[in-house]
Amino acid sequence: LATAGSAMGLGKIWRFPYLAAKYGGGVFLFSYVILVITCGCMLMISETALGRLTAKSPVGAFKAYSKEYFIKAGGWINAIIPMIILPYYCVIGGWVLKYLFIYIFENNSSAIQDNYFSLFLANSASVEGWFIVYALINLVIILLGVNKGIERVSKFMMPMLLVLGLIIAIYTCLQKNAFEGIKYLLIPDFSRFSFMTLVTALGQMFYSLSIAMGILCTYGSYMKKDVNIETSTFQIAGFDTITAILGGFMIIPAVFVFSNGDISSLEQGPSLTFVTLPKVFNSMRAGRIVAILFFAMFFFAALTSSISLFETCTSTFQDELGLNRRKSSAIVICIVVLLGTLSSLSYGVLKDVKLFKMQFLDFFDFLSNSILLPISALFIVVLILKYVKIEKIESEIKLSSQFKTKALYEIVMKFIAPLVIIVILITSIFDALGIVKI
Repeated sequence: LATAGSAMGLGKIWRFPYLAAKYGGGVFLFSYVILVITCGCMLMISETALGRLTAKSPVGAFKAYSKEYFIKAGGWINAIIPMIILPYYCVIGGWVLKYLFIYIFENNSSAIQDNYFSLFLANSASVEGWFIVYALINLVIILLGVNKGIERVSKFMMPMLLVLGLIIAIYTCLQKNAFEGIKYLLIPDFSRFSFMTLVTALGQMFYSLSIAMGILCTYGSYMKKDVNIETSTFQIAGFDTITAILGGFMIIPAVFVFSNGDISSLEQGPSLTFVTLPKVFNSMRAGRIVAILFFAMFFFAALTSSISLFETCTSTFQDELGLNRRKSSAIVICIVVLLGTLSSLSYGVLKDVKLFKMQFLDFFDFLSNSILLPISALFIVVLILKYVKIEKIESEIKLSSQFKTKALYEIVMKFIAPLVIIVILITSIFDALGIVKI
């Protein structure tokens, strides 16, 4: 429950539902599950085993097996990705904090109507203010070194968030028109399939499973030799998929309920969660109390993830530049404020400034998850196949596991993963540049 609850962060409640809604519902979920079972689990096993084998973070792991600058760049890409994700993650965390504040101090919670979120995003000063508050909370925690305190709270809060998520999902699915939303989420309609469905599903897989962003390699470096990497990987992937579907059940049927089945309402993108959930709370008898509990726990879910990203970035500067913790944290917060401000203002004063027809927040999300994460994963595959050798990774896994999926592992790592990553990477780049619309 603690593991499943920890997975109920921004990736499931915010990101997965709006991507699933936008890219075909059931066909997106189908693509996501297939990618998780095949490429996702095998890449997780590889990265975790690499970390345990080398006892190093990504930059060190790449350096340990190759002196070529091109290959060592792969380790740095792993390290840079969290620095791109963290700023816009803090912006979304600020949105969560804003909603928590409103539900606690606003007596008339029904004041959060259809246009509330769009008006909030248009108020650049307010969005920037909440973003800065959230970012500073992260900085204070990192400097005080109270991660263990956050972890203790999370062990209680995260399972509670999971329970609340179940309650909200069940309540929503019992409403009128909800069945259409359930069908949209669960039944694949392949007429809605496109290559961008695969691109976004792959990006979500990387985002959810923390693949190729340095976290798994780092965690693997701490792992004892008797821990079963194979079993742990499939447990995490299972919890991830269940919580992703739960996040979808919370949001997508609710869109059909409160839009009278208008499927065009699914195109709201990143704002979908913050527009739809308040409608669910407003329709419940004890909606304000449920909303306060939900956003409080959602805040802690976001905070634990952003602290991990912050810690990863800080550790990179400490290890590679030889800086102390305070100076490293100062560099990270400067990066967060600079890039995060672009994201926080992207729907306000900077709404007309776009990169490849995307707002800054959407661009950073696309860049990190659909471009850099696949590139980083490709570097990991090349490192293992050419330099570390797949037999050495398999030997590491077999120290604590029978490695029942060894045959699948070899097929995926040698043939499927490289092909899928390259094709989807090229496709996403072509689509972003407008060369081919897919």
